[in-house]
Amino acid sequence: MRKALIVGIDHYDHIRSLSGCVNDAHAVKAVLERHADGTLNFKAPQLLTGTSAARRVLKKDLKEAVRQLFSDDAEIALLYFAGHGYIEDTGGFLCTSECETGDDGLSLADIMSLVNKSTARNKVIILDSCHGGVAGNSALVTGLAEISSGVTILTASTENQYAMETPGGGAGVFTSLLVDALNGAASNLVGEITPGSVYAHIDQSLGPWAQRPVFKTNVKTFVSLRKTDPPIALEDLRALTTHFPTPDHDLRLDPSYEPERPSGFAADPAVLPPDPVNTVVFRRLQKYVRVNLVRPVNAPHMWHAAMESQSCQLTSLGQHYWSLVKEGLI
Repeated sequence: MRKALIVGIDHYDHIRSLSGCVNDAHAVKAVLERHADGTLNFKAPQLLTGTSAARRVLKKDLKEAVRQLFSDDAEIALLYFAGHGYIEDTGGFLCTSECETGDDGLSLADIMSLVNKSTARNKVIILDSCHGGVAGNSALVTGLAEISSGVTILTASTENQYAMETPGGGAGVFTSLLVDALNGAASNLVGEITPGSVYAHIDQSLGPWAQRPVFKTNVKTFVSLRKTDPPIALEDLRALTTHFPTPDHDLRLDPSYEPERPSGFAADPAVLPPDPVNTVVFRRLQKYVRVNLVRPVNAPHMWHAAMESQSCQLTSLGQHYWSLVKEGLI
């Protein structure tokens, strides 16, 4: 069972209302609900949105929803929150619609208490709110996070930073990158998207001078948040060890691998004609090149490597996936 609670609050009774959090919540729900192939991922995620005075998200309702989210032994329990965040010397808070001072919101310490006690196998907390980086921090020791096994926290900014909206409003910068990552930008070569790869995508996209996302985790292995279409077919990936018997093998090429050649080459009897078996192999090698698993040696492109009888070899990434195939992990 995969459970998700998705919260977006635009309307606040007493503090400045926001404009993009509800949109962000709907976008996250849409991308998490199903995998790229249409199969169910998080079944019927619970959505709480504060859109107006008539439709508010209150502290008591949010706290009860969080309690229910982390109440059982789900495979994964995921909390996403977009809205105002607040921090003071006693800790951080998620601001609900009725908040007046910020510290009357839902305490992150209360949330982490529920999370750390949860029997869910994987607990993921994603916060697109100001000061979210304080989540999970020790109340007694500065710079120390206290999170139980299976917990991952990803926040839009550090405890001292504000979370930015996209130019023109309507969406958060962090959540826009999060949705982009879940749609496939953070996928590995087997189509899986993990919290670690999501963080890497967001971190790289924001650059060193913008708000800094925060990532905290205490897991043995990353859970997949979503599956997307892999950039290379699994059967092609598993064939790495067929074409490269060792990870440092140089695969020698010649013109018989290349089905296309200029007329001058075609008329030269010294140039080997295309071989149907080799051209099939060459098409697969070119797929490897496109996903940075293979590179030509002493040639700018694979075409030149074949026509000049050079070779190709696995990249560092290719050697990594070669090992995964060899060990039966793919």
